[in-house]
Amino acid sequence: MRSVILSQKSIPRARLSHLPVWTRAVSGQATSAPQTLLKPKHGHLPGSPGSPLTTKLHFFNSVLEQTQIPTYRILDSAGQPIEGADIPEITKDVARKIYGDMLMLPSLDNILYNVQRQGKISFYVSSRQYDMTSYGEEASVVGSAAALEPTDEVLGQYREMGVLVWRGFGLENIMAQCLGNELDASTKGRQMPVHFGSPEYHFHTISSPLATQIPQAAGVAYAIKRDPARRGQNCAVVYFGEGAASEGDFHAGLAMASVLGGPLILFCRNNGFAISTPASEQYSGDGIASRGPGYGVDTIRVDGNDALAVYTAMKEARRRAIEGNKAVLVEAMSYRVGHHSTSDDSFAYRAKQEVEDWKKIDNPHHRFRKYLESKGWWSPEEEDSVRASQKKEVLSAFQKAEKLPKPRLDNLFLDVYDKMPWNLIEQRDELKRLLNKYGSTWEPWKSERAKFQGAGKEFEG
Repeated sequence: MRSVILSQKSIPRARLSHLPVWTRAVSGQATSAPQTLLKPKHGHLPGSPGSPLTTKLHFFNSVLEQTQIPTYRILDSAGQPIEGADIPEITKDVARKIYGDMLMLPSLDNILYNVQRQGKISFYVSSRQYDMTSYGEEASVVGSAAALEPTDEVLGQYREMGVLVWRGFGLENIMAQCLGNELDASTKGRQMPVHFGSPEYHFHTISSPLATQIPQAAGVAYAIKRDPARRGQNCAVVYFGEGAASEGDFHAGLAMASVLGGPLILFCRNNGFAISTPASEQYSGDGIASRGPGYGVDTIRVDGNDALAVYTAMKEARRRAIEGNKAVLVEAMSYRVGHHSTSDDSFAYRAKQEVEDWKKIDNPHHRFRKYLESKGWWSPEEEDSVRASQKKEVLSAFQKAEKLPKPRLDNLFLDVYDKMPWNLIEQRDELKRLLNKYGSTWEPWKSERAKFQGAGKEFEG
């Protein structure tokens, strides 16, 4: 029996404007015109007033009936446009910068991963799912960053260094934060490596706990909505992995965003493993994209290894978010070739051969490079030259940053409270007493004190 649709006249216009259409659009299914209306005695159920009434007993477990949500792709694994794909308008300069920044991430990862192993930094999470070859999430991060405006607010997780690279944050600032030296304007040496933050580049400081940035992003989007100067001009973008989507904050954030409104893009990097849990053990539904329509959020799934597809999807997501003053969910599908971080050995929970097989299946660098070469925008000779040049730049930036002292020791107590509370005053006085007693005589304290700008002299006397 055909499902029955309520008359649109009986549904408030404000309700109609929030009905999601993007997921239906990608399925190729058209919405049929209203047929036989049920009698008004059935009423309009307040929990979902736009829901058609039916006499058919029908359970479902998919957003799209009889199929999974499709994955948007433009380029095949060889970098050639797929038949029927619409190629977006993208200039040579933008395309070259996307690829150049994708190449920069492996250079940064290789250096910072190795210096962590040498004990020079405490921790490192790769921006490209670390491996000594270039496979990972560069296309997802850089491709999405290229589709944003520099003043769009970004709330990242751990792997969004590519957004800062795209925006011109600079190698000096990256190294300063990872080493926690006196030039670390992000966190003044008080935060873990790769926990960047920059008001200048509209990049909110990263937090270690999973998914906390998602409800915060809903709040940022709501603030933009309420700001006449930024409304219709900017959006907020929050990045997270599919593992973070298992946290309660994910659902709280989507609920807030869908009800309060505000231009927000939720960008999920689904790499299949979270920290050490395969996707098959994280959820049984159709990925993360299936959750968007449940919150009334326009949603798309995109091939995260296709930089051109990510760029195109993100452009459209941004348009929808800003023009509709609403949230949009983008799920970028990828595969984590490397370990989760320097604290992880992924071969403890997956076969090495599986990883080797995936390396041969897809490579975001190879795919986009071949596309650029087919356009005459890149060459093998330039590839070698750029890789060598970037490696030198990264190594030079690290060597300079390594020689700089840490910020002033009294920064330990600053920048949190307008007026320092009694417990911090007690701790500061205790540190002063200990430094005056041991700081110049006991070698461990003496050598550690020398690493700070001014050698802690602000505590003398």
